[in-house]
Amino acid sequence: MSTHRALAVSAAAVAALGLAAPAAEADGMNINPSNIVALPSVIARGGQLTITVDGCPGGGTATSDAFRSTPLTPVRTTQTAKGTATVNRNARNGSHSITVNCNGKTLTNPAAFTVIGGVQGGLGGGSSSGATPTDMAIGGGLVAAAVVAGGFFWLRRRSERRI
Repeated sequence: MSTHRALAVSAAAVAALGLAAPAAEADGMNINPSNIVALPSVIARGGQLTITVDGCPGGGTATSDAFRSTPLTPVRTTQTAKGTATVNRNARNGSHSITVNCNGKTLTNPAAFTVIGGVQGGLGGGSSSGATPTDMAIGGGLVAAAVVAGGFFWLRRRSERRI
């Protein structure tokens, strides 16, 4: 009976060790960052970009030529890290890469997002405020033409009454 008991205890120990091994590996011994996702994938200058990285449970940093280095914080109970970056107002148009560093291991997504050029809103994209000298000259010419035309019309009507 004692051999059966010893055999059962050894089998239980081997099973416990077998179940614990994958958990130890997932704690950070063999985790690599993967799958960098930037949302939205098309963004205007000055916009905020959300970066999500799988396989980065301890957090890390994300860098790009379009934004400053951004910290990535772990998402609770997952192997994912997340961060928010603000795209520089002087970022060039086109595709940009993101490089992630998690626990000394790096991964780059060469075309993670695209920056599009924006226009200044409001007055049709104009960058000046108020009337320019050209606007004043055009407006003044139109007012002068209206006064002259009105004067001719008034004089003509006046002369018709005398007949």
